[in-house]
Amino acid sequence: MSPIGGTVNLGVTVIRSRHSVRKYKDNPIEDKIVKDALDCARLAPTARNEQPWLFGTIQNRDTLRAIADLAENARFIADAPICFAVFGKKDAKYYLEDCCAATMQLLLALQAWGLGTCWVAGEKKDYAEDVRKLLNVPEDYTLVSLVPAGYPEEIQIKEKKVLDEVTFFERYGEEE
Repeated sequence: MSPIGGTVNLGVTVIRSRHSVRKYKDNPIEDKIVKDALDCARLAPTARNEQPWLFGTIQNRDTLRAIADLAENARFIADAPICFAVFGKKDAKYYLEDCCAATMQLLLALQAWGLGTCWVAGEKKDYAEDVRKLLNVPEDYTLVSLVPAGYPEEIQIKEKKVLDEVTFFERYGEEE
């Protein structure tokens, strides 16, 4: 049963079970999982169907270390078996919203396969341009997110706010 009533489906289970993971086993990720996750990301909703994204995958250990050295709060990228990079086309009006939707679908697809992930910010970060150059991505794209992934070695679940703390109905502060 769902906490708000009814039967829970697989999609809801995947969403509720997803947590940020920063420690990964050294197991390689199968190509079919990588391709499926990328396919799910590309199917994300997008304003005016622009699809202003470019998705990269990095598995080379030296490149993962180089990215980890650039991303000051994400040194754990160096130990991930794979890192996905989501870039948005700068001239697309809603590239940030579109690429965030794609990033979320990527996270959920990887969760469905049993992989742990952690959304690492790219947008507005000092290292965004350096990561773009490192990966040889064209200048008309900007880094939106990095998603290291792997089979979880350790999962630390942080408590989330309860539904009543973060919702309102009709107008904020008014009782029904």
